[in-house]
Amino acid sequence: MTIHVELKPEMAAQLAAVASAQGLPLEKVAERLLQEALASRSVLGGTLSVETFHAMLKSLASGSEALPNLPTETFTRESF
Repeated sequence: MTIHVELKPEMAAQLAAVASAQGLPLEKVAERLLQEALASRSVLGGTLSVETFHAMLKSLASGSEALPNLPTETFTRESF
């Protein structure tokens, strides 16, 4: 589905800044924010579809590709 949304200039600037900081297209950031907003409403209502759950996990993981892959031995109880 395609929708057209009219944003106030300050909201558009904020969205552009987030997209730029994350190195993602503006449309993808807007889509993710909408998914997060809809998912949070589902959680508060006590219902959560599998698709919504997967969308939430995907949004949590976005950007994690840049994190270093560390061996398990790196982490100890004391390091936390």
